[in-house]
Amino acid sequence: MRRALVSMMVLVVALVAAQNLAAQHKGAGVISGVVLGPDDKPVPHASVTYQSSAGIAPHAVHTDSQGHFTIAKLRSDNYDLRASGRGVYSEWEKNVTVRSGQTKSVTLRLIYAKQIPKAYTKSKAKE
Repeated sequence: MRRALVSMMVLVVALVAAQNLAAQHKGAGVISGVVLGPDDKPVPHASVTYQSSAGIAPHAVHTDSQGHFTIAKLRSDNYDLRASGRGVYSEWEKNVTVRSGQTKSVTLRLIYAKQIPKAYTKSKAKE
């Protein structure tokens, strides 16, 4: 009887903790997207820098092998994003509005460099 009561209490505490954790992240927003190079092909392992539009708390994530990225658990706010890869940068994508429970999709294009790296000029020459 005592074991059953203790087991029941542990289960109740675990359920309450799980429910509180889910409630904290339930309203979180997501930004997902792709980074494209000057040749309009996805850029694997590019860096995506993001921060609130007020400039608070900059962070970075990286794209996967297909150039896609996901930024999860964002508070409702406006965010600025910029990508970089292979020595090339995108413009800042400003005021991307994230709302609770929504996913915002963004495409970042790498276009700025002092000189376009050979990694991009070779692929253009083949076309």
